[in-house]
Amino acid sequence: MRRIRDLFIPCVFGLLVLIALICLLAGCATSSGGVTGSGPASVSTGTHAPDGMATVAVADLPPEARTTMALIKAGGPFPYHQDGVVFQNRERLLPHESSGYYHEYTVETPGSPDRGARRIIAARDGTLYYTSDHYESFQRIVQS
Repeated sequence: MRRIRDLFIPCVFGLLVLIALICLLAGCATSSGGVTGSGPASVSTGTHAPDGMATVAVADLPPEARTTMALIKAGGPFPYHQDGVVFQNRERLLPHESSGYYHEYTVETPGSPDRGARRIIAARDGTLYYTSDHYESFQRIVQS
């Protein structure tokens, strides 16, 4: 019985390490640009700016994102008390700027019991970024 237990723990640990490695590699494969996935929560246009960042046209955003953009332009009122808070850019996927340069706003996610994963990040210079996967990837919104 002791021999089985002595073998079981290292095997379980090895399996967990393998699962973590697969998850990490799968994440790297999907974060190479743009937003991946399917369904209404994702946007993928396949276009990139000269700096390599994925872009998305306003017309290609979900209607809820366009509503959030209108609220940002109008200065509110916003539906969530977190809207307008400083976005720290901890993921370092947006250009490096000083603290307070970016602010985040919720994009409603139909059917979600909470705020959902979709956000628009507004830069001080007026540039807007969209994420449908809670900051794992961003697209610069092309405002024509």
